[in-house]
Formats: sequence, structure tokens, C-alpha cells
Amino acid sequence: MVDTPAGAARPTAAPPQSPPLSPHLQIWRFTPTMAASITQRATGVANFTGTAVLAVWAFAAARGEAWFAPVAGFLASPFGQFIILGYIWSLVFHGLGGVRYLYTDTGRGLEPEFATKAALGVYAGSVVITAVIAIAAHAARGA
Repeated sequence: MVDTPAGAARPTAAPPQSPPLSPHLQIWRFTPTMAASITQRATGVANFTGTAVLAVWAFAAARGEAWFAPVAGFLASPFGQFIILGYIWSLVFHGLGGVRYLYTDTGRGLEPEFATKAALGVYAGSVVITAVIAIAAHAARGA
């Protein structure tokens, strides 16, 4: 410890500084790449939830007709069909988004114009592929 002469002012510690604030969503311009990133996270949660519904369906099927009939009836309802369609879209979007992330992880496709086109392509591709799957499932059901 350093002694200070009598009457000399002791140095004071600098006041603590507050940490810098992280950028907040309100200061960012909403872009397709931001939307795709948020949707990628949301579809991850939706996929978990949809897989739980799929597990309930499989469990009910394994337990027999008394357990399966109510679950199958619910999934055949318009709301159940909406859930199934949403689950299919969520799986497809998450898969295509994952491919987009794998590509950008290589250091390519980071230019703003390409990144925007890729994000919009994931949305468009997921809708088209989901429609193809839904149409094929509907056609197979009637066969």
C-alpha cells in the first residue's frame, strides 16, 4: 500500500460504468432475413410440440381402438387438419432453413441481396413443398 503525504487527497475509484446496452429489436429495420431467423426458432418449438402430438397418436394407436378413435377423430376434424398442415409446414420450413444456415456457415451467401433472396426462398419453398405433400396425402386418402 502506498502512503500518501498528510493532507494529500486520496485517489478515488472511478464510478462504475453501466454495461453497454445490446441492440434492441425496435432499432432494427425488419427484414426478410430477420423474419426467417425468428421463424426458424419458432418452428423449432412447433416441431417439438408437433412431435408430442405425433407421439400421442402413436401411443393411442398402440393402445387399441378405444384410445385411438378419439385421437383420430380430433386429427380428422378441421382444427386437427390445420394442426397437421401446420406441423408439415413447420418441419419443411425448419429443414429448408437449416440448409440455408448450413450454407451461410461456410461463409458464402452472406451478401445482403443473396441473404434476402434465400430467406424469401425458404418461405416460398416451404409453402410449395407443404402444398405438394398435402395434395399427395389428400389424393392417397381417396385412393
